[in-house]
Amino acid sequence: MTRFRVKLLPLGAEFEADRGESLEAPLAPLGIEFPCGGAGICRGCRVRVIEGSIAITPEMEEAFTPAELAAGWRLACCSQVEGPLTLEVAQWEVPVLADDTAVPFEPAEGTAIAIDLGTTTLVAQSIDLATGEVLGVRTALNPQAVHGADIMSRVEFAMAGGSAELTAQIREAIGALVGELPRRDEVQAAMLAGNTVMHHLFCGIDVAPLAAVPFQPVNDGEQIFETAALGWDLPARARIHFLPCLGGFVGSDILAGIIATGLAEGRGLRALIDLGTNGEIVLGNAERMLCASTAAGPAFEAGRIRMGMRAGSGAIAHVSLRNGSFECRTIGDGAPRGICGSGLVDAVAAGLESGAILGSGRLENGARELPLADPVSFTQSDIRQLQLAKGAVAAGLRLLLDMWGASPSGIEAVYLAGAFGNYVRIASARRIGLLEMDPARVIPAGNTALRGVKMALLCPSRRDGWMEGIRRRTTHVPLASDARFQDVFAECLRLG
Repeated sequence: MTRFRVKLLPLGAEFEADRGESLEAPLAPLGIEFPCGGAGICRGCRVRVIEGSIAITPEMEEAFTPAELAAGWRLACCSQVEGPLTLEVAQWEVPVLADDTAVPFEPAEGTAIAIDLGTTTLVAQSIDLATGEVLGVRTALNPQAVHGADIMSRVEFAMAGGSAELTAQIREAIGALVGELPRRDEVQAAMLAGNTVMHHLFCGIDVAPLAAVPFQPVNDGEQIFETAALGWDLPARARIHFLPCLGGFVGSDILAGIIATGLAEGRGLRALIDLGTNGEIVLGNAERMLCASTAAGPAFEAGRIRMGMRAGSGAIAHVSLRNGSFECRTIGDGAPRGICGSGLVDAVAAGLESGAILGSGRLENGARELPLADPVSFTQSDIRQLQLAKGAVAAGLRLLLDMWGASPSGIEAVYLAGAFGNYVRIASARRIGLLEMDPARVIPAGNTALRGVKMALLCPSRRDGWMEGIRRRTTHVPLASDARFQDVFAECLRLG
């Protein structure tokens, strides 16, 4: 079998591949994402041929303009190696949101590891139990992204026989991060939080109950592992805890977020919203809480967006309307390469202000796309993806407020969790109708999942009370079975 060398720019990575081999398999371990699971229906895995050649497929003709194809752009998931290649990778290594916030702690001996297992990103922090100090941080992309950017794509892959592969992938990836942290020989415990699908896949629990209505997990409680069972380089005495979920697709990342924000400790009505690949919402106070998840899809992280990319170098992150024209700012202030989630929300908000986008979401005069900054533009389909995502979240919050008997003006604070919530412009989110409350009450809260895990590790005397109390007082609301959801969702599709 003839083998050829493939070079990747600007990553500086190289590998060898057999003639006829798909690019998908060797690129996935290098952190390259395939947002649509390799179905060839998005441009998330696009690469540009610098040297060599890749045959053009019908999927590529659908995804790219003739000019883009002539410039060498291809879909990696549809590409086969037929000779030596040098490729430019459109995805970029980006900082992952960690957390350095000081939290309460009860001094103890040794160290512990807090882990945020996200659908897109992974974060592991080593903590000194005597001082509460963060000793080290390691981050990575979730390698399961090769099977799709959203959680339902991974559920489908698991149901098709890939469950063991997904479990092995995530355990190995987190184990590698843990193996790079300092003072591993002093570790007393490690603790993880993640959404319900990540919980099940890491723990080796069947995801079948999450694949169909009513989407209720059978086993979503705390899971405890010995280090030997995971193959992690930690002392045998250490136990690895995966925190319990709250119900449905509302996982332990949200439980940790409730701990981090103190949502369950005040009398005023507050909300926690995590706008990731699955939108989770909690509404409540010290007496009771309602929680729900919405199938927002990956649009807030620029998944399924034609020129979407993570918030890395060259991504348009902010768009303003100045003198009737779009003014774009990219991360790193370099040439535009694509658009990330916060930039997409800004762009649609600016389009609404300029009149280029109508409240229905249609582009003015039947245009097919709206140019932002050469070569980046967004299309009618991109707007629709954002509408679906924002409509799902807005409808979920409306229904929870209705069940509570309150209105948006009755919420004293809204905590936006996660990377998207940390960077999105609140004014733009309000302009498109994603958030309907006073912007002054919206608080970007950062990585609340990781912060909550640290608090649980550092305050063992309060841990059980937090877990049991929050779960006991929280009611999971299955929006999928609510007869009103589709009508409210249709209302919330309107922009503005």
